[in-house]
Amino acid sequence: MGEVMSTEQAQAEADTVAVTVRESIAWVKFNRPEKRNSMSPGLNRQMMRVLDELEYRADVGVLVLTGEGLAWSAGMDLKEYFRETEAQGLAAVRRAQREAYGWWRRLRWYQKPTIAMVNGWCFGGAYGPLFACDLAFAAEEAQFGLSEINWGILPGGGASKVVRELLNFRRAMYHALTGESIDGRTAAQWGLVNEALPLEKLEARVTSVAKTLLKKNPVALKAAKDAIRRVGEMTYDNAEDYLVRAQEAANFFDNEGRKEGIHQFIDEKSFKPGLGAYDKSRRQTDQV
Repeated sequence: MGEVMSTEQAQAEADTVAVTVRESIAWVKFNRPEKRNSMSPGLNRQMMRVLDELEYRADVGVLVLTGEGLAWSAGMDLKEYFRETEAQGLAAVRRAQREAYGWWRRLRWYQKPTIAMVNGWCFGGAYGPLFACDLAFAAEEAQFGLSEINWGILPGGGASKVVRELLNFRRAMYHALTGESIDGRTAAQWGLVNEALPLEKLEARVTSVAKTLLKKNPVALKAAKDAIRRVGEMTYDNAEDYLVRAQEAANFFDNEGRKEGIHQFIDEKSFKPGLGAYDKSRRQTDQV
């Protein structure tokens, strides 16, 4: 049986995440600035609700995940997620783990392109949603770190896998064993994020990238983002076969979009693929 929450508790849980939709971009904010946006069981549950609500909304084409205040997310809330949950026993611990890993996994395979806009602290468990986002941009002033080693545990919540996936072996090992933090510039140099910019320029850059993605065919975007995640663990031959089938599936779901792109390129000569996207607002039904 699930725990029944009062109206006040339900509202408090809902308030842990703030959402604004502007020009087809959903700005989703961790909203616990007094806790440096650390992830509590309540926040994790609310994030799943938010992802559910936004995934197939017609007015949302890109999701940006950021933080309110001075932090992106300082990781898991040590008091709520660990101490208070552990006091309730193993079942509560496992439930809290499912709630956290569940929305990170959901975000990794999300229907829409996702961007992490790391405006401040990004520590520990926050590496889960960081990796789950397709792209990541950070403020130069942001701080990244796996501090778990400093209080006696290994980097959990998938964080060890994330750094091994995104960094080379020596950097991943150093990052995990020392607990030293790095700034946004170093995070970009190491490959944790795509770019680092001064904080005052961060939102404009993310907005620009989001608007670029909004111009692309959404079926192709979903196929491409899934492909990049999948092929990393495949042999070349397996990846080749997978990508052929993925292309066939994408064509099946939006063959008219594919036809229109080829029509604009070959027949109209109205765009060049190397310089931008075709006009996806148009459709033509002639066979190509």
